[in-house]
Amino acid sequence: MAFAMFWEILWALILGFGLSGAVQAVVSKKEMRKLLPDDSPRSLAVACGLGAASSSCSYAAVALARSLFRKGANFTAAIAFMLASTNLVIELGIIMVILLGWQFTLGEFLGGPLMVAILAILFRLFLKPRMVQAARRQAEKGLAGKMEGHAAMDMSVTEGTLARRIFSSKGFTAISHYFVMDWLAVWKDIALGLLIAGALGAWVPMDWWNGFFLTRHPFWAKLWGPIVGPVVAVVSFVCSVGNVPLAAVLWNGGASFGGVIAFIYADLIVLPILDIYRRYYGLKISVFLLATMYAAMASAALIIELLLGALRLVPAERHARVIEASIRWNYTTILNIAFLAIAAILLCRFFTTGGPEMAQANGPTAARAAAALLKIAEKGG
Repeated sequence: MAFAMFWEILWALILGFGLSGAVQAVVSKKEMRKLLPDDSPRSLAVACGLGAASSSCSYAAVALARSLFRKGANFTAAIAFMLASTNLVIELGIIMVILLGWQFTLGEFLGGPLMVAILAILFRLFLKPRMVQAARRQAEKGLAGKMEGHAAMDMSVTEGTLARRIFSSKGFTAISHYFVMDWLAVWKDIALGLLIAGALGAWVPMDWWNGFFLTRHPFWAKLWGPIVGPVVAVVSFVCSVGNVPLAAVLWNGGASFGGVIAFIYADLIVLPILDIYRRYYGLKISVFLLATMYAAMASAALIIELLLGALRLVPAERHARVIEASIRWNYTTILNIAFLAIAAILLCRFFTTGGPEMAQANGPTAARAAAALLKIAEKGG
């Protein structure tokens, strides 16, 4: 069942990571911190845009947010960037359309900015300057978390028109490296999410799910879903796009629309990432981030459910592509073959332009390696 789900979304993963790599290839990380000087609506909107143009890896997003904060970006804007990096990215939307339906993608992308706005209000109300100062002192210690090398990697091409940047030798190299590095960053989450989703779909009876999500009580189910959705995410250990298959199981099992959205939002408060917050910013700020992000996620998900429900856009049937998933000769197989050929081309470019060395680099080493590889590519290497 897990492999069948993977086969169902394989072409979409390749397409999503390929598009994400192209966007990252033309967005410079060096300029990001200059665009996030405060927590104004403009800075938060820019943070969401930059986040949507970055890698979907939750760990890389957390590491890059700390890097931006250390280099002078506003703390609220850095956290907004982090939320957008995992909730407004291309690949997430594509996978949600395939497994859950376009209504969930619409809810995700409408609720993401709303979640950031709610979080900014909570930060304005409860985040004290001394807490930010303490977080900065802890961040300056540079304690290791995870994916710092991926976060430091900057192979963006900034010269020439957009088309020239993408289709140049440097652009092709940058896209191939971002494509492979994103896969390396999230493959464990994807595999774990598929395996857990397959196990839950096969072993847990629907009656149990229906009872857990209060399916027989529609009013209370709408309120309960956004509350319990993030809790399920916290204990699942799965983040990034890997939690979408799990979300499909929850939807089939009776979770409310808002509960599924809240579950997907909560990839940044899973237990391993909470421990990274503790190392990056200190225990007090990690607890503060957990509380405020949980409140923002649950509130945004509930509002989106009420909004789309009023517009009659919440799906009436629960047929997420989990139980029925199978492998056969159809358009999915044809698309998989085509996109695997594209992935092979990008892999070839990655391996012939110093990719393995880049994958092993970390922190400042990754930044230097990226710059050196782009110089080689510019010379036609």
